[in-house]
Amino acid sequence: MSLQPPPMPQSPPRRLMEDLSEASVREPVPDHLKTMRVDSVFWSHFSPNLGPGGWVTGALLISMGLDFRTGVLAIVLGNIIGALPVALAASIGPATGLTQMEASRRALGRLGVRPPAFLNWIYCVGWDAVNNVPAATALIALLLMAGVSTPFWLALGCLALVQMAASIYGHHVVQILQKYLGALLLGTFLLMGCVQLAQGASIVSAHHPVRWQTFLLATGVLVSFNLSWASYSSDYTRYLPARTNPVKVVLLALAGLLGSAIPFQILGLLTASSVAEPSPTAVIASLQHAMGPVGAVALAAIALSSITGNAFNDNTASYSLISAGLRIPRVMAAILTAALGYVLAVAGAGRYTALYTDYLLVTMYWIAPWVGIVLADWYCGDRKVHAVPPGWTYGATIFVVTASLTIALFSTSTLYTGPVARWLNGADIGYYVGFFVAAGWYVLGMRTRASS
Repeated sequence: MSLQPPPMPQSPPRRLMEDLSEASVREPVPDHLKTMRVDSVFWSHFSPNLGPGGWVTGALLISMGLDFRTGVLAIVLGNIIGALPVALAASIGPATGLTQMEASRRALGRLGVRPPAFLNWIYCVGWDAVNNVPAATALIALLLMAGVSTPFWLALGCLALVQMAASIYGHHVVQILQKYLGALLLGTFLLMGCVQLAQGASIVSAHHPVRWQTFLLATGVLVSFNLSWASYSSDYTRYLPARTNPVKVVLLALAGLLGSAIPFQILGLLTASSVAEPSPTAVIASLQHAMGPVGAVALAAIALSSITGNAFNDNTASYSLISAGLRIPRVMAAILTAALGYVLAVAGAGRYTALYTDYLLVTMYWIAPWVGIVLADWYCGDRKVHAVPPGWTYGATIFVVTASLTIALFSTSTLYTGPVARWLNGADIGYYVGFFVAAGWYVLGMRTRASS
């Protein structure tokens, strides 16, 4: 009788639908479920930036007063500054197994994490609208080519339902969409960019010197474009094994963010002269015209791009709403997010450019100090300490005070301009002040507490 070696233990098959309970959001991912491949970090940071948003942002720089040279400089500088904190935050996920908001409870406490979590939910809802307006516009134009006239609310509703379904399934389906649909969109948008350039893109020269205040404001918009993902990052790295090399995670996240944002924004800058105005309707009309007989390809790509972006938004929003203190199943949080995003998109479609720029600018005033505190705690604090403060910490107080003061003093938008921003003739330095003041204040307090 021959002895057979015992069978090797196998990991249980991963369910396609993520756990729907609110407890699954608040607790770390169990070790046996942490089977994600590290290459997914690239796709989860690359694919959500694929879409007309980057194109519109690049075209917007010309209307703000930049020329091609200063526009490219602002694009490169702004995206690097905005992407670095996001990439650094991504490395927190594998070690903690927590969503980005839940990971910040180390510094803010279980009660202190609720204000930024609620703000992040509102933020994700706004991005739903920002992404869906051009996507619905493209879907309407695509259906019109087939002889079908579709009202805006219906086209928007179809997209919102698909995005909501993906977010209900959760992390695993969202990651699949980022990888495979993202790869398809990459090839399509590269084709669109080449056609646009071949159709007569021209380099815009300024007829007057570019003011430093204008350059700083434009750079702030570009910082916001990538920094806006800081409150999402660990949501899509927490299923990586805890032993994953954090340097590799940071580099892959950085490559994904910069590899999608910079090329598409430069294409927007190059094609600004062929776009009547930096609005989704004008950009879509320009792309459809330039693509000629394959204009339908451009329209389909723009419509599909909202699925990668908003599945991301809706899923993170469902996490954040639960972290904000609502004890509801994740499916209800996802439905509520998608529904509110739909209403906001219908209401704000007529003033898209103002909605887009104001949303990018204003929301950064809370994200910058929040991520400054989170990174200071993780990279300067004691990672061996696993106890989470149950209430409100000094980190939460720093967050509230710093965010409030940067909005009151430094903000620049059509909604409100602070006194320091007016003194600087509209220059916006609020993000930088908020990030470094909050991080420095937190580290100082941490050192003082350690020495006492």
